[in-house]
Amino acid sequence: MTARWPRAAGPLLGAFAALAVVHLTALLTGAATFAQFTKPALMPVLAAAVLARGGPPLLAGALLFGCGGDTFLQIGGAAFLVGMGSFAAGHLCYLVLCARHGAPPGGRARTGMLGGGYAVVLAATVALLWPDLPAALRVPVAGYSLLLTAMAFGALRAGPWAAAGGLLFLLSDTLIAGGIAHWPQPPLPQFWIMLTYAAAQAALAEGVLRAAARGGEPQGTGRPTDRPPTAVTA
Repeated sequence: MTARWPRAAGPLLGAFAALAVVHLTALLTGAATFAQFTKPALMPVLAAAVLARGGPPLLAGALLFGCGGDTFLQIGGAAFLVGMGSFAAGHLCYLVLCARHGAPPGGRARTGMLGGGYAVVLAATVALLWPDLPAALRVPVAGYSLLLTAMAFGALRAGPWAAAGGLLFLLSDTLIAGGIAHWPQPPLPQFWIMLTYAAAQAALAEGVLRAAARGGEPQGTGRPTDRPPTAVTA
C-alpha cells in the first residue's frame, strides 16, 4: 500500500487530533457553538488523512458515514433514526474491510469463544435496555446493536488496533443508548461519548490500514509482510 499524498498525511492527522481536542474542550467548557460545528468536521478530516496514506476508499467511506451519523444525531428528533442508519452503513463498511484485509484472530475454538463473549454482551445489553427504551426505538436499537457488535467482533480480524476501536465504539454507543433509556449518566456524558467515539474511529482506521499493509496475514505468524511498515505511517 503506497501513500497517495505522503506530505499531506502528517498535517491531516495533526489537524484531526487538534480538531478533536478543540471539540472535547468545547464540550468540557460548555461552548455549544464550537462543539456543534466541530463535531461533523472530525470524520471528513480523518477520511482525508486515510486517503493521503493510501488507505482503501471504502475506509474513507466508513468514516464519512460516521460524519453523516454525527450530523443527523445533532439534529435529533426523527433525524435520529437517519443518523443511526448512517452509522450502520459505516459498520457494514468496516465488516467488509476487516473480512477483506484481515485474518481470523486464532483457531476455531478461540474464535468461537470470542464470538460467544460478544454475543453474551449483546444479549445482556439489549435485554437491559429494552424495557427502558421508547417503544418506537426498541427494534431499531436492537437491530443496530446487533450490527455494531458484529462489527466489533469482525474488527478482531484486523488486529489489536481495530479490535480496540470496535470495543470503544461499543462503549460510546452504549453510553448514548443509556442516555436514551434514562439510565444514570457520568458527569458530562457528551464528553465521554465523543472521547470514546473519536478514539474508536481513529483506532479502527489505523487497524484497517495496518491490516491492508500486511495483506491479511494471520496475527502472530511471524511471516514477513508484503509492504514495509513505513507504508502506513504518517
